[in-house]
Amino acid sequence: MTTPNDLQFQEFDEAADLLSADPGAPTLSMSASNDPAATAGAPAAGEDVKLDLSEDEAAQEESSELLGGQKSAGGFWTFEYYQSLFNVDTVQVLDRVKGSLMPLPGRNFVKHYLRNNPDLYGPFWICVTLVFSVAISGNLSTFLSSLGDPSYHYRPQFHRVTIAAVVIFLYAWLVPIGLWAFLTWRQGAERQVGGYSFLETVCVYGYSLFIYIPTSILWIISYEWLRWTLIVVAMVISGSVLVLTFWPVVRDDTRVTAVATVVTIVVLHTLLAIGCKLYFFQTAEHTPPAATIAPPIHPTPVTAL
Repeated sequence: MTTPNDLQFQEFDEAADLLSADPGAPTLSMSASNDPAATAGAPAAGEDVKLDLSEDEAAQEESSELLGGQKSAGGFWTFEYYQSLFNVDTVQVLDRVKGSLMPLPGRNFVKHYLRNNPDLYGPFWICVTLVFSVAISGNLSTFLSSLGDPSYHYRPQFHRVTIAAVVIFLYAWLVPIGLWAFLTWRQGAERQVGGYSFLETVCVYGYSLFIYIPTSILWIISYEWLRWTLIVVAMVISGSVLVLTFWPVVRDDTRVTAVATVVTIVVLHTLLAIGCKLYFFQTAEHTPPAATIAPPIHPTPVTAL
């Protein structure tokens, strides 16, 4: 039959060995004391008990914050700030590219694809790829269209890469800056007008340019009707991404301002597409060489001797 002493907690030899090895280690006693003097310093019921974390526990909390992505990035002058702008995986980039190719009414690109996590990785590489695809496809188009001209001598036009880079990167940065500044100003003037952050605006413009990469490759085919058809299709898809994203922001503004903002977005996007087509994919017109007409031969009469 068990006695009350058998039901009490017993000390084990391992615990005694640990205490002898480290006498200063903190311990926690589970036994209740009936001594009023011993319980005088104990916290009353309902009070919060504060425990000091050791260095190892603090290090574990810091590592968990890093793994969970809860650690805030530093200022814009630090490397960590810009590193966070490229902190996306392949699945997220592909999902955003797919969203830019299939715009649907009522599906906001910022709300459904960015989800408060804009990146610069996708827009940067989309712009770089578009620069080389437009420049290289333009050179190939010029070469193929002039292939039957005997007076044509192929020369690589490397300056087109520079022109394409300047035009595309200026468009992908200056236009979002201007639009973001305008929306921020209208947000202060009209309280009901919403807005996006600068990075979200740049991200939307960057992903909206992806459709022009396959379009510029197909522009190599030297059929003008096909090129203009591809331009219209690309402008409709890309422009729809911008209109469906920014119209919910500006529709609460005055009607004139809202319509003018959307029209300006579409016009600038159209000028980029048409300008790239007219400059990089010019149709070479061959003029057949003028036929040389031989002077008439007049027979010399032979006089009889």
